[in-house]
Amino acid sequence: MKEFIEYIVKQLVDNPEAVVIESSTIDDHTLNFTVKVDDKDVGKVIGKHGNTINALRTLLIAVGAKEKKRVMLKIIEPPERAKETN
Repeated sequence: MKEFIEYIVKQLVDNPEAVVIESSTIDDHTLNFTVKVDDKDVGKVIGKHGNTINALRTLLIAVGAKEKKRVMLKIIEPPERAKETN
């Protein structure tokens, strides 16, 4: 599943070398993925009104359901952008 996320995110960004996907398991049925991209590419991954990231999360829910897993996806925002949203 990590490779799936990495492939899609790298297709969306201008700097695919900066894409870093970290995964962790919370329990036996929950997978947590964290995506880090270049500061300039965060908006491309999130999309207008969050449509792109929500579509990716929907795909992950479907893939996770086949494996009987719950999947969570988070994007690490640059510190200056996080201040703007608060």
